Amino acid sequence: MKMLSLKVWKGIIILTVVFMFFTTYGLFDKGVDNKVNNNYSEENWKSDTTPIVFDWYIDFSWFQTKWGINPVSKYVTDKTGVSLNLITPSGDETEKLNSMIETGKLPDFITLSAQSDGYKKIIQNGLALPLDKLSEQYDAYFMKVADKQKLEWYREGDGHIYCYPNFSSPVTDFNNFKEEKPSNQAFLVRKDIYEALGKPDMRTPEGFLNALERAKKEFHMSDGQELIPLGFHEFNESGNLSLDSILPNFLAVPREENGLVYDKDTDNEYIRWLKTLRMANEKGLLSREIFVDKRAQIEEKITEGRYFAMLYQSSDMSAQQLELYSRDKNKAYIAIDGPSNSKLDPPKLAGDSISGWTVTLISKSCKNPMRAMRFLSYLISEEGNKDLYLGIKGSTWDVIYGKEQFKPEVVDLLNKDRIAFDNKYGAASTYWMLEDGDLVQKWTPDNEEAIKMISDWARGKTYNYSLFDNVYTYDDSEEGVAFSRISTKWGSTLKKLLIAKNEEEFNSILNEFIIYRKEQGWDNLQKYAQQKYEENKKKLNVLR
Repeated sequence: MKMLSLKVWKGIIILTVVFMFFTTYGLFDKGVDNKVNNNYSEENWKSDTTPIVFDWYIDFSWFQTKWGINPVSKYVTDKTGVSLNLITPSGDETEKLNSMIETGKLPDFITLSAQSDGYKKIIQNGLALPLDKLSEQYDAYFMKVADKQKLEWYREGDGHIYCYPNFSSPVTDFNNFKEEKPSNQAFLVRKDIYEALGKPDMRTPEGFLNALERAKKEFHMSDGQELIPLGFHEFNESGNLSLDSILPNFLAVPREENGLVYDKDTDNEYIRWLKTLRMANEKGLLSREIFVDKRAQIEEKITEGRYFAMLYQSSDMSAQQLELYSRDKNKAYIAIDGPSNSKLDPPKLAGDSISGWTVTLISKSCKNPMRAMRFLSYLISEEGNKDLYLGIKGSTWDVIYGKEQFKPEVVDLLNKDRIAFDNKYGAASTYWMLEDGDLVQKWTPDNEEAIKMISDWARGKTYNYSLFDNVYTYDDSEEGVAFSRISTKWGSTLKKLLIAKNEEEFNSILNEFIIYRKEQGWDNLQKYAQQKYEENKKKLNVLR
């Protein structure tokens, strides 16, 4: 064998030393050492529970609960080593998020609405780490605990998955939804006033307006404050949840017709009810406050029982409902049959969809992607859901009558004072960012009567609209830009429609909007939506 020259030997020695240096100090691929132990069945978060703090941005200004202030969050930190610095915007959510995207530096975790374009902007700007790659590199266990349908739903065009949803339900039935999880969309009235008025039928425009008029006249002042005849969710730059989503579902406006995505904004039944609301304003039944109030102000007014009727998501007012009920159950809100189409068809309300309520991403700026990925896997697993929902055995829950459930005193506080419960215990969806709504059903206590009398009304009226999720886009494509402009135009148009002086002005404003959206490429947008609808059917293996 030919001997190696001294020069070659020196080169080999130098390369060996360099390799050992880079390996020792982790300057090669961070995942090299971890791939050896990256077992599909292994709960990798258990392999490192040294203390670490992650910054977690939650894009909802109303969420104010901190981490580490209650036993459940402390328990999770003791168990995993992970502490969270929860960050929420102090002002406008869109401005805060856009500002972070512009800097290119985001907190370790980001949770945003699954219905907005925020999370898509983060992905498009290359600011999120692909969860499938992180799983491959650091934590194969993620692929064991993650739902496959949810992963495929959020797989991007580049083949990667950048986010994971909460309160997302895999689709099995597109008609009647699960009875144990009825919709949270409701038409609510204050029980005492509604009964004093003789329980009027509010399904027709005439009955609706008459009931609002009588409520304002006969109960002008309530507990020393002026009664607000009708309440909605807050108005934003693209419209209003109550009017853009809940109202069409109460009217059973179809999502598709003859296989084509349907345009609800020009539906005759929908326009009929927008004109009814315009008439309500003309009669002085729409308070100016409903156009400007944010969620905090709305919640305060609900707690005071200021609204007679509300088109609202019941889950967004449950804490206020419990407080009202504890003070005087007759002044709490009940759900009744609200606005209906001219045939008086029952509503088709939205339940949980495959998209979920929010999505969570791990940012490219994350200080420790390995720990972040493993913590995310823990959170979406049954163990993580149980820890955050039930809390600590013997403290918040125990096995009672053969079932894992909250202790009586814990349920009692949960049903009486949600805010006090969050502070004292921190269980039962206090930290909802990656909660699996289906998974926690087995631990969910029976609703207190204050909540039950609302949720029971929605049973049998709940449908799954997953096929129509994300058929429009907010991205930087031609379609996305057009839809963003049209949405902003609709946000200002909706208010103008409601305060129009007469029906002629209403028609003029609506026609102006229809012309505007056509100029912005509405026909192409409808073709795009149809294409996405067909893609959704393939993703969810639905033949229609």
